Amino acid sequence: MANNKSANKRIRQTEKRRLRNRLVIGSMRTAVKRARVAIDEKAANAAELIRSASSKIDKAVSKGALRRTTASRYISRLTNRTPAE
Repeated sequence: MANNKSANKRIRQTEKRRLRNRLVIGSMRTAVKRARVAIDEKAANAAELIRSASSKIDKAVSKGALRRTTASRYISRLTNRTPAE
């Protein structure tokens, strides 16, 4: 355990951030997984789920839980997975 005030504060801050990031990234991963399944099954609502996943990815970036380049890669792979119309 930490011995001084600043170290204790740092531990509290880190834990808060870790939990917030887990929540944001967890919901993002769920949205991406739903979109992938919809694309693979050629579901009618696949485009809507892709938009939703893309929005969750962008939200994760704005919250600081994900880097911009990583998000861009996720979105790119998701859109490339969809068949051309």
